[in-house]
Amino acid sequence: MVALRATSPDDEVIRQVHEALWRGDDDDGNGDMFHMEHKVAELVDAFAPLATRDRRRSIVAEVRARIDGLGPLNEFASDPSVTEIMVNGGGDVWVERAGQLVETEKRLERGDVEHLLRRLAAQSGRRIDLSNPSVDVRLADGSRLHGIIPPLAVDGPCITIRRFTATRVSLDDLCGAEAVSVLRDAVVGYSTIIVAGATSSGKTTLLNALGDSIDAGTRIITIEDAAELQLSSGHVVRLETRNATEGVEDVGLRSLVRHALRMRPDRIICGEMRGAEALDLIQAMNTGHRGSMSTVHANSPSDALRRIETMMLLADADLPLAAIREQLASCIDLVVMMARRPNGRRHVTSISAVPDSPSDGWTLRTMYEVSGVEATP
Repeated sequence: MVALRATSPDDEVIRQVHEALWRGDDDDGNGDMFHMEHKVAELVDAFAPLATRDRRRSIVAEVRARIDGLGPLNEFASDPSVTEIMVNGGGDVWVERAGQLVETEKRLERGDVEHLLRRLAAQSGRRIDLSNPSVDVRLADGSRLHGIIPPLAVDGPCITIRRFTATRVSLDDLCGAEAVSVLRDAVVGYSTIIVAGATSSGKTTLLNALGDSIDAGTRIITIEDAAELQLSSGHVVRLETRNATEGVEDVGLRSLVRHALRMRPDRIICGEMRGAEALDLIQAMNTGHRGSMSTVHANSPSDALRRIETMMLLADADLPLAAIREQLASCIDLVVMMARRPNGRRHVTSISAVPDSPSDGWTLRTMYEVSGVEATP
């Protein structure tokens, strides 16, 4: 176990309780949640018999956070205004509030960061160590965690947590009335939509909002690296990739696309196209699965299509570029660009129609555009 630093009387009590739990003092083998809560409370009473009710409650909550929560980061996880939590290699902690990055006063020891990463990975059936120095994990509340340790992270272990928020964002929150009308008609009309933009520009948020216009009886299969989509439709099957561990095979996005095709989908929604799965997904869209959606990192609508071309070529180098372009043109109807304003707000900046017959490049028809909206770095 990683030693916990004691910098205050409360920290000392937390350390003592945590170590007692780790040693299994008075352990009767009962590991259920109620028993654990009771046991923590008893240990707090033993190590801090004169604690006030509020102080006792605070210590119990902190110990529980170290056992099955985010531990030293729990104060940020309980703040609804925090949308991302970042721990850098030096132990400094940053958070994003209202789209703005803010450095906190929190500092973590390297050992505490590594211990937290390993515990969270283990709770999701994954591991992070020298042989597997990075991990992507979906936490119990739906938040997404990425962890990376040396030697890949030169200055020390790093954690990035994208918080899950239960607050629904509608199309009206992301674009003007004209764009809302275009997008809703596109979804109802089974148009295939690609959402493009930079990191943290709101691509997944827009997919969720678009899903609100899908008919409730439609069977949707979602495919993601880490399940983030929260579609409101009543008939959704969610698939998530799995990293390889000892004795367990890797299951990537490409395999999940093939599984999805055997599950009688009306629409397939892929959280993000980033590799060879693009070939299988585009071919699925061309074989009767209209109205599907996905996202891609790109700086413009034409860049989005060129990126998908590259992914398909990487999956099958013998496939002629002209054939790839014909496939894209025949199945993708719209490319929607997302951007983040300087004030942190995510917004649709353009909607472009894909031509039916591409020439040597991509010349898209702009259906909607907002001027003066720039994405932050």
